[in-house]
Amino acid sequence: MAEHPMTVRPFPRVGMLLWAGVSLFVAAMILGAAIFFFRGNGPFLIDEWWMTLLAATRGKGLLGVSYVMNFLGAGWFGVFAVPIAVAVAFLIARRPWAAVFFVGSSIAGAALVQIMKHVFGRARPEEIIVISDFGSFPSGHVANAATIAVAVWVLFPRIWVALVGAAYILLMAFSRTYLGAHWFSDTIGGMLVGASAALLVAAAFARPLEREWGRKRLEEARSPSLG
Repeated sequence: MAEHPMTVRPFPRVGMLLWAGVSLFVAAMILGAAIFFFRGNGPFLIDEWWMTLLAATRGKGLLGVSYVMNFLGAGWFGVFAVPIAVAVAFLIARRPWAAVFFVGSSIAGAALVQIMKHVFGRARPEEIIVISDFGSFPSGHVANAATIAVAVWVLFPRIWVALVGAAYILLMAFSRTYLGAHWFSDTIGGMLVGASAALLVAAAFARPLEREWGRKRLEEARSPSLG
C-alpha cells in the first residue's frame, strides 16, 4: 500500500528559519543600541516601574521559585549538564543531527550573549540579590531558556511544545527581574537573542535535520500499532 502523501509533515524551510533568526537578532541589537545611545545604558520607564513593583512585593514563595530558576538557567547545570544530557538522549534515540543541533544552539546562544554583554556593558540593577556575572543586557538565563524552548520546538513542532516552551521562557524572565538581576528590557533582549541563536543554527543544519526528521516520521508511520 502506498504511503499517504501527508504522512511526513514538512520541516521548516531554510529561508524561513534564516529570515526569522536574523530578524530577531537585529531586533535584539536595535534594543541594545537604544538602551546604550538613548538611555545611557540606564533603565527605561517600564524597567523602573517593573523593578519597583517587584521589589515591593517580594515574598518567600516566589523567591523560592526564582532561586530554583536561577539554578536551572545557568551555571554548570544550565550551560553544561542540560545540553549534554539532551544530546545523549538524542544519540540514544538515534538522532545524532538533533544532538549536534541542540548543543550547537546552546553554544551559539551563550556566545552571542557574552559578546553583547561586553559590547553594551549595561550595569545590573542595584536591587540585585543574587551573584551574577558582568553585564545586564541581554539576560543570559532568559536567552538560554529561549534557545532551549525554540530548539525543542524546531525538533518537535507541536502546539503543546510551543506553549510549554513559552511558559518556561516567561517564568525565567519573571524570576530574573524578581531577583533584581535584570531590568525588564534585559529579559526581552534575552528572548530575542536566544530564539535567534536556535533558529540560525537550525537554518545551518536544516538539510541533515530534515532528512533525519523525515526518516523518524516514516519509521513511526510504518511501525505496526499495538493492541
